Amino acid sequence: MSVNVFDVLKERGFIAQTTHEDEIRDMLGKEPVTFYIGFDPTADSLHVGHFIQIMVMMHMQQAGHRPIALVGGGTAMVGDPSGRTDMRKMMTIDTIRHNAESFKKQLSRFLDFSEGKAVMVNNADWLLDLNYVEFLREIGVHFSVNRMLTAECFRSRLERGLSFLEFNYMLMQSYDFLMLYRKYNCKMQLGGDDQWSNILGGAELIRRVEGGSAYGMTFTLLTTSEGKKMGKTEAGALWLDPAKTSPYDFYQYWRNVDDADVMKCLALLTFLPMDEVRRLGSLKDEKINEAKKVLAYEVTKLVHGREEADKARAAAEALFGGGGAGAEVPGSTISMVQFRENANIIDILLLLGLIPSKGEGRRLIQQGGIYVNDERIDDIGHTLADNDLKDGSLMIRKGKKVYHKVTVKD
Repeated sequence: MSVNVFDVLKERGFIAQTTHEDEIRDMLGKEPVTFYIGFDPTADSLHVGHFIQIMVMMHMQQAGHRPIALVGGGTAMVGDPSGRTDMRKMMTIDTIRHNAESFKKQLSRFLDFSEGKAVMVNNADWLLDLNYVEFLREIGVHFSVNRMLTAECFRSRLERGLSFLEFNYMLMQSYDFLMLYRKYNCKMQLGGDDQWSNILGGAELIRRVEGGSAYGMTFTLLTTSEGKKMGKTEAGALWLDPAKTSPYDFYQYWRNVDDADVMKCLALLTFLPMDEVRRLGSLKDEKINEAKKVLAYEVTKLVHGREEADKARAAAEALFGGGGAGAEVPGSTISMVQFRENANIIDILLLLGLIPSKGEGRRLIQQGGIYVNDERIDDIGHTLADNDLKDGSLMIRKGKKVYHKVTVKD
């Protein structure tokens, strides 16, 4: 532990708030610390917003500390009101269980769980069988409603309406921290900056119930230089599951970030040394594109592995470097029957999932945003023909950057 991981996280721009900065830095510098981050399984894949937390866990584990990845199978039954303007839709137990299993598989790719170096737990194990009256007597007694209502996660919801169900969320997350403190000597809870109120609740609960010291640290949310959340695409969230966001599309997202966001993304989402991050981030004009290529490759390599990153980079170079369409470009294989039955340009776009509706297809064509084999399609009634196929395939482009190779087989 020669370099204090606190200094590493601070230099790279992760840290937003801490409960006791000097004590945390001192503790992380002199002893292995068990810490946890919670992930509520509200979908069947983690997305790039979670990746900041995963990067922190990797930095911490590499420095000799022990991560606990807590999958919120219990808290997901309630729904976190933090950062929400409305109540989350209720999910079934089966859906939550399926999502939790998906999270476990994904997290195992980033953290070393061998020989107790990291722990994965599900808070459903202790939350779902709680006796409500006992819980209120042991835990609820330590929470002031007046103080809870000053928390940002609740205050912002009061005008629109906050259900009593959601009001319990802070107690449940605080109880998680207490349980992990008791079972694993977990001394720190980490999370996104929107979790600050919940983290404070847990640290205070441990102090009141156990008389112990517990600490909290939050991290910068992944936002653009304009303050908007990163990771939103036309198709929705930027997922870590390659079945939901292909490695190529994932690569292209980072290849096309705004110039002003390159240095921040390199610092937060790669393990490149900070001297190299600063050098790349300071490039100007056309040269910044080289930094974006490095960013795209490094993040894709971390999430999808070197082989997929190599394929994505090769495909992008083939398309945008003037070398023609590469074999690894995202695409679909359809039968000749499907090709002929969906020969209308809008039908084929819909079949391939490139548009959500025929109306959107018409709009794109009218705005000059659809190309077939590099020729712009101006007619919404355009029909594809067999002679559009070159060696059994054709290339469709949507806008400037979305390519889709269609392979037709008999």
